[in-house]
Amino acid sequence: MRAASQTYKHEHRSDEPEKMADLLGELAASSAALIRDEIDLARQEIRESARQMRSGIAAATLGLVIVAIAALVLIAAAVIALGNVIGFDLSALVIGAFLGIAGGLTLLLAIRRIRRTHLKPEQTIETLEEDKAWLKQLR
Repeated sequence: MRAASQTYKHEHRSDEPEKMADLLGELAASSAALIRDEIDLARQEIRESARQMRSGIAAATLGLVIVAIAALVLIAAAVIALGNVIGFDLSALVIGAFLGIAGGLTLLLAIRRIRRTHLKPEQTIETLEEDKAWLKQLR
């Protein structure tokens, strides 16, 4: 009986390294897959942030174009029209200030939209921190 028990223990021990190697192989494969998934998630978050930033940049560009067109057309017409009433120098000053304020407000709104966009992949960083803690627990 003792010999059979020792044989079983010997056979069982020889299986342990194979099982350990299999487990380590699975752990390595799972870790690699996890890292690939995290990289994919980071890419997706960055794409989404870039889409949001593009929207803000488009609004800023539109604001600048509107300000430029308004400045070209209205300054000339308004300065001439108002110049007959209050003088050409004062009319140019009044109209230029009005257009500057309108364009500045449009630009400020666009800059706020751009600043609200975060390029940092927050969700991926959080998940990577969780993965790091999980891997430390395995050791």
